[in-house]
Amino acid sequence: MKPLFVGLVVLAALVLALLPPAGLTLEQARTLGIVLVTLALWATGVVPGYLASLIFFAVVLILGLAPAATVFAGFGSTAVWLIVSGFVIGTAIGVSGLGGRLAEAVGPVLGRSYPRLIGGLMIVAMALGFLMPSSVGRAVVLVPIGMALADRAGFGRGSNGRIGIAAVLAIGCNMPSFAILPSNIPNMVLSGAAETIHHVHFGYTEYLLLHYPVLGILKAALTVALVLRLFPAEVGAPLPGVLEAEAAAGAQPGERGKQIRVAVILLATLVLWMTDSWHGVNAAWVGLVAAVILLMPGIGVVTPPAFRQGVDFGMLLFVVGALALGAMVNASGLGALLGAGLQKVLPMAPGADATNFLSLVAMASGTGLFATVPGVPAVLTPMAQDLATLTGFSLKAVLMTQVIGFSTVFFPYQVGPLVVAMQLSGERLSHLVKVVLPLALITLLVLAPLDFLWWKLLGWI
Repeated sequence: MKPLFVGLVVLAALVLALLPPAGLTLEQARTLGIVLVTLALWATGVVPGYLASLIFFAVVLILGLAPAATVFAGFGSTAVWLIVSGFVIGTAIGVSGLGGRLAEAVGPVLGRSYPRLIGGLMIVAMALGFLMPSSVGRAVVLVPIGMALADRAGFGRGSNGRIGIAAVLAIGCNMPSFAILPSNIPNMVLSGAAETIHHVHFGYTEYLLLHYPVLGILKAALTVALVLRLFPAEVGAPLPGVLEAEAAAGAQPGERGKQIRVAVILLATLVLWMTDSWHGVNAAWVGLVAAVILLMPGIGVVTPPAFRQGVDFGMLLFVVGALALGAMVNASGLGALLGAGLQKVLPMAPGADATNFLSLVAMASGTGLFATVPGVPAVLTPMAQDLATLTGFSLKAVLMTQVIGFSTVFFPYQVGPLVVAMQLSGERLSHLVKVVLPLALITLLVLAPLDFLWWKLLGWI
């Protein structure tokens, strides 16, 4: 079925390229065609994600749809370099044995039962969202510890228990922090665009109070319930050799020295990540310095073979492709056309508050499928004043509905940190789709209406 679906999308793309529909230029039609094919390849997994990105790059450059500087701009993105440093830090935590030692420390608290383990990891990830501004950074710290806990709980690679731990950490390190203003890139893009274009400023507390009860707490609880339902497991005996390896690592001075060095570097990195608003150094560059130190002979613990094994360059190509696709959608004008088209189709009129609210949420979540999540604020923020006039909502309320929309993720390709977290865990990305897709549907059908009632209670609508 998947190859047939992709084949139909390719056929539709060829028709678009040869017969551009009214309202689209030839260049926009061709761009839309390759975007649809790329999204289909990413969503179905018919080919590896990195190959889909390479196909996207090749077609765009051969057809001259964008200059190379635009297509490969993702390599200059801080997100990519944060991912690279994240792989190095995660590798260091693993090869030094620090992940196992930390798992040994928290195991008695979290590892007594599988529900307690899954719920506890979600709570830890949510708490870290208030301290660390980077989703990738949170995943880099927690995923290696989670995998060590999986080993101690007797969960081998590919088992339900291990997949459940990977999924809850991938989502927990990312999605609840959409409700915390400085803790996710799309939040900051929205805040910056709102201030630049409309001179609207979001306060930390008002943003948190508006979004965290539903998008943070309730959505996290739903995630835990879904993971427990989709990937049931029972905590068992540690995998063979795990306790012996931990005992050996704890007994050898050389291993203890490595763990202490990694712990000190990690602690310093965490402090600098948590205080980035004070010193002004981007989290990606802080991570890059940490990676350099961990790779440095005589100081670090990550050897060249470990580096080659720990850094997934295919995944980097996937993320760069996602960044390039979002940039292409916006630069070609397709994003604005999509937003305008949704504005015409969706039922919005002054006085119909519930319908207006759900339509704005649907607009933002639908845009995220094409422009990826970081691209949603860039597409929708410029038209926010028109949407406010159309719905009768305040400008600030219209802008805030984007948060519900771009935090509704249907496929992992929309959000780079989800991909990174699953890669760090060593589990397949397709497992995460089984959680995020129903979670997105529940968000639209249940949480969005609850959010509407919450906003009414707070006087935002």
